[in-house]
Amino acid sequence: MSENQGGKSRAPAGAAKLRILIAKPGLDGHDRGAKVVARALSDAGYEVIYTGLHQTPEMIAATAVQEAVDAVGLSIMSGAHMTLFPAVMGELGKRGAGDVIVFGGGIIPEEDEKELRERGVRALFKPGASTHEIVDFIESVVRPHAEASRLS
Repeated sequence: MSENQGGKSRAPAGAAKLRILIAKPGLDGHDRGAKVVARALSDAGYEVIYTGLHQTPEMIAATAVQEAVDAVGLSIMSGAHMTLFPAVMGELGKRGAGDVIVFGGGIIPEEDEKELRERGVRALFKPGASTHEIVDFIESVVRPHAEASRLS
């Protein structure tokens, strides 16, 4: 990857390998960014599950539960973010996985970003965000949450 960690894991020695689901909900057919993020996270040492295009919120949540992921990353370029983020989070909650961290990226206006964060989306990465930023988020937010969950 262009801004990677040299193919080396950023995880502390002996730490559990985090599982991250990258999904493309809705009818959006632009998947280049999602594939770049999936590859960057894989190169950084995470186990990445990529769902492919045109996933429903139900399909994403079911996969997240089946794969026991630590976080779900949504890529939305269609403008449907105010519908799809809450729908995925609602479906996670229905399946007992409401504690799974949800983050995402795409073209999201600032006013919508604020509302999505208030609804529980933990991070939003806009076009131009570096893969370093996403990995830093995983290590500073997702890893501590996952480790705390494993202890309880």
